[in-house]
Amino acid sequence: MTAPRRVLVVGGGAAGNASAILLRRAGLAVDLIEARDDWNATAGSGITLQGNALRVLRELGVWDQVEASGFGFDAVGITAPDGTVLHVQADLRTGGDDLPATVGMQRPRLQQILIDAVRAGGADVRLGTRAESFEQDGDGVDVRFSDGTEGRYDLVIAADGLGSATRAAIGITDRPEPTGMAIWRVAAPRPAGVTRTDLAYGGPAYIAGYCPTSDTTLYAYVVEANRDRASIPPESYAEEMRRLSCAYGGFWPEITEHITDPAKVNYTWFDRLLVEGSWHRGRVVLVGDAAHCCPPTLAQGAALSLEDAWVLAEMLTGAETWDDALFQAYHERRVARVRPVVEASVQVGQWQLDGVRDADVPGLMGRTMTMLRELP
Repeated sequence: MTAPRRVLVVGGGAAGNASAILLRRAGLAVDLIEARDDWNATAGSGITLQGNALRVLRELGVWDQVEASGFGFDAVGITAPDGTVLHVQADLRTGGDDLPATVGMQRPRLQQILIDAVRAGGADVRLGTRAESFEQDGDGVDVRFSDGTEGRYDLVIAADGLGSATRAAIGITDRPEPTGMAIWRVAAPRPAGVTRTDLAYGGPAYIAGYCPTSDTTLYAYVVEANRDRASIPPESYAEEMRRLSCAYGGFWPEITEHITDPAKVNYTWFDRLLVEGSWHRGRVVLVGDAAHCCPPTLAQGAALSLEDAWVLAEMLTGAETWDDALFQAYHERRVARVRPVVEASVQVGQWQLDGVRDADVPGLMGRTMTMLRELP
């Protein structure tokens, strides 16, 4: 009896977890390593999942848990800084008409759902472990791990995020670049009237918004020009976010009164990355943020990562031979979809930075989201 192909997944975020779930379901032997001891299970505030992300989560078999844990809605509101609702736009159901346009949920809850699915699928998981070196030949990859062990694999999937050490180790020199914006995020109780994402453009921040994440919670965010992180002491995070958010009306005063614990406030620069050449070297292939990253102005980061995993797993399990032609086909299929999303996400932010008042933000967003209705 032929032994199943063996795959190493480096990184236990959305793309890595999805890859492990799908490949185990197809009968492959899967090892997943994650550098963090806690599998990154508690970090983050909230996440906005649009329909094309929900479509992949349904394929992973976790849609019921996501639906029960999150808050679904089908519109987005545009408000003035004082909270006056200027426009409500029906959102496109990019995952199909049988899924909501958007689900907001607590990011740790989504991660736990995916962790449970990886465990249930039977992948061999090692936490607190990194891949330190890769030696390839025509048939596979020999990997040395940080715990001193070694393993041989038919394929390595690099899902280790924006700062991917694997990407650098295989000689891909593309690096993320800051776009000039930064975002403050916090989880808070949900005011009863918040039933969708509302976005305010203008005021002391470029963008102020919130997204319901359950019947009782939301996450809120304000976007400003990026500042040197060293100039902002972590103990001041709550104060800094309150300083920006207190200028907004509507539901913001109720949200702002809960921004009190600096340890629960997250500050992150917006970055852009799109690996321009092939997303593989030999038998090591990039997925998710290791290959591309866009600012969250279109809320597509996790969705694109999940799609990468879905497409690559489909191609791997449908092919007798894993070779350069297959990995190049994967790249060509994905880059045609990823590039316009990355570019549109960056453009929306750049218009804000440049103060372009007549920018066609709704038109660009609408065109991009319409494209995402197609299967990846």
